[in-house]
Amino acid sequence: MINTTEVIQTIEMIKSQHLDIRTITMHLSLFDCISDDKEIVAQKVYNKLISRAGKLKQTADFIQAKYGIPIVNKRLSVSPISLIGAASGGYLEIALAMDKAAKECCVDFIGGYTALVQKGMTEYERDFLMTIPEVLARTDRVCASVNIGTTRTGINMDAVALLGDIIIKTAQLTQDNNSIGCAKLVVFANAVEDNPFMAGSFNGVGEGDSIINVGISGPGVIKHALEKVHGMDCAAMSEAIKNVAFKITRVGELVAREAATMLNASFGIVDLSLAPTPISNDSVAEVLEEMGLSTVGTHGTTACLAMLNDAVKKGGIMASSYVGGLSGAFIPVSEDIGMIQAVENGVLTIEKLEAMTAVCSVGLDMIAIPGDTSPATISAMIADEAAIGVINNKTTAVRVIPVIGKTEGYVEFGGLLGRAPIMKTTKGDASVFIARGGRIPAPVHSFKN
Repeated sequence: MINTTEVIQTIEMIKSQHLDIRTITMHLSLFDCISDDKEIVAQKVYNKLISRAGKLKQTADFIQAKYGIPIVNKRLSVSPISLIGAASGGYLEIALAMDKAAKECCVDFIGGYTALVQKGMTEYERDFLMTIPEVLARTDRVCASVNIGTTRTGINMDAVALLGDIIIKTAQLTQDNNSIGCAKLVVFANAVEDNPFMAGSFNGVGEGDSIINVGISGPGVIKHALEKVHGMDCAAMSEAIKNVAFKITRVGELVAREAATMLNASFGIVDLSLAPTPISNDSVAEVLEEMGLSTVGTHGTTACLAMLNDAVKKGGIMASSYVGGLSGAFIPVSEDIGMIQAVENGVLTIEKLEAMTAVCSVGLDMIAIPGDTSPATISAMIADEAAIGVINNKTTAVRVIPVIGKTEGYVEFGGLLGRAPIMKTTKGDASVFIARGGRIPAPVHSFKN
């Protein structure tokens, strides 16, 4: 039972602590759109998106007004297009139809331009991967993702090698806009099927026809809670985080269930990830510093992040039976003012970020790197992150942006994507290793039948 005190606390979270629903994402299956005619499949995709998601923004706006809870993004997510377009080969046509429908539905992004190649690639999947740069250059709202490894299968190094070239090509085709196409492409290990956050959202093959997944966020709320236990021990900090995570998850489920009912869809999950924005008091880095660090990136950062992630999950799973997605703490550099400052101060490096990804929600996220970085180096970064995910049985990812024409300084993306300092990659060369290809076998602890 929610009492008056809890209502007042929630209002205060919204009013002054930046609590919001970061996204309502409608996930749609497109398997009923498959055709061997590329024009027909593209038209079917467009028709389904318009018919099922045409009222998504209107619904979100209604709920926001009704409860006074800010809903920042409205998004769509669809079945992996590498599968939907396999019979016709009309990947570009489908992507253009997705982009057109997303604009007409007034959603911010549409995810699902996705391939699942963790164990191997068919010829049609290889063809699909090669379309990614052109698709991201020619569309405004389409997001792409590729899963190249799982704990159960190991890591597909042929796909890893290919993606280094694909990321560079995407950067080149969008260099007039700071290579922003790469901000819409993420490479996963252990990708989840119900993630509402972009750019890695897709509607998994095990999901239903129409689902509402909600992503909440509240770094500012967590920071405020930690300020109240300043000077107390780690157990007190963990309890404070858990209590707040419980409350914000309840808010997320309320919104998700109402949206699902209004849109004649199923309620899926609440993703309680702490997703920062490029403003003060809405930063995961500031939360970590409130825990006792002089700056994020210093020794102790990984331990603090591990405790934060665990406490958020514990609070969330007590509030809802359907917590899913990624759920934890995101550490995207360009989207977090505290992370940016730590990079500027020379404390936070790519190597430290990589260590942090062993305990946070995802991986190397929204990191701008020099435009002359080699494809093999990017592939090696992907391989390192995939190894962390596969060995630790968790989701990891890489979303790096080689900014063509820049080797230092900053790049402005605007909006929630923020401003990124260009970070130097580690010296050395892994090209011989990447060129070996093949598949890194699954770890021994994956055999659990």
